[in-house]
Amino acid sequence: MILKTLNINNHAIEIVQGDITKENTEAVVNAANSSLQHGGGVALAISSAAGKELRKACERYISKHGQVPTGNAMITTGGNLKAKYVIHTVGPIWGSGNEDERLKDAIISCLELCEKHGIKSCSFPAISSGIYGFPKERCAKIFFEVLNRYFNENSDSTIELVRLCNIDEKTSSIFLAMSKEV
Repeated sequence: MILKTLNINNHAIEIVQGDITKENTEAVVNAANSSLQHGGGVALAISSAAGKELRKACERYISKHGQVPTGNAMITTGGNLKAKYVIHTVGPIWGSGNEDERLKDAIISCLELCEKHGIKSCSFPAISSGIYGFPKERCAKIFFEVLNRYFNENSDSTIELVRLCNIDEKTSSIFLAMSKEV
């Protein structure tokens, strides 16, 4: 369910309450851990829905490149999802230090992968605000700061739509409230 649509320099931002595994965007973002093990939260939901093709792609990546550092992202197939791609990003654990900058880096890494792969639409969960304990209000504020700056500095971005998709009413409401500051 779309709660609100914003326009930042001709790029649509939608705040959505729903299941990210059912998103119809070209890519969905997975709030992953460094080893790309999908043990809980949104990572487990995405992995379960996408199937073994996604898990095997993650295993191959780790085998070849090692762990994904916090603030970085990598891309795999979407497997059984409607989305063609899953972008796996590692957000910071609250209390680990320099969390705001590391969350900004994670979001930007995802946007840059979208640009690199010609992805025009992408759905993000509230990275790090679940199991990793990042305060939801702060997470939402950072998302809007990053998206605002990114699309104002990259007006020629090929990304047409970013959906901020969270399954729970509390997180969706927080993102909706924080969108009023944009």
